[in-house]
Amino acid sequence: MDILLLILGLLIMILGLVGSFLPVLPGPLTGWLGLLILHLTETVPVNYTFLGITLGVALLIWILDYIIPAMGTKKFGGSKYGAIGTTLGLIIGLLSPIPAGFIIGAFVGAFVGEIMHDSNDVSRAIKASFGSFLGFIASTTIKFTVSLIFLVLFIYKTTTYWNLFIDGVT
Repeated sequence: MDILLLILGLLIMILGLVGSFLPVLPGPLTGWLGLLILHLTETVPVNYTFLGITLGVALLIWILDYIIPAMGTKKFGGSKYGAIGTTLGLIIGLLSPIPAGFIIGAFVGAFVGEIMHDSNDVSRAIKASFGSFLGFIASTTIKFTVSLIFLVLFIYKTTTYWNLFIDGVT
């Protein structure tokens, strides 16, 4: 059973990394679930302090994920339309065959959103879409970094108790 939980936890950790780029999936919180599953095994002892601190970090990043892009948009004079356009452009960009489609999509989506909000001021729309894009990049970088740290912690804990996992199988 421990090996099954270990594999499930690892898959959820990888899903957390992917969730760092997808706006519909909270990457660090998903990664934290992988850490929780690892600690639910009989092999790895439950460390409530470790789980509490990592949960606190995941929740903080989840809250900041909603604040940072809006701050970037407002700092550069953008509207809510730009923020919505960034998210939609990201999703469309992720589905495109272009390798960096999500980055291009986020910028173009913010621009289109700003143009829909105020079609008369193209220069403001470009400036606001740049701010929205920067907020998205900052937020995504933070989420990815935290999710990657969670994965490293998962691997460290797994390798620390690896012999116990193997002994449980035999």
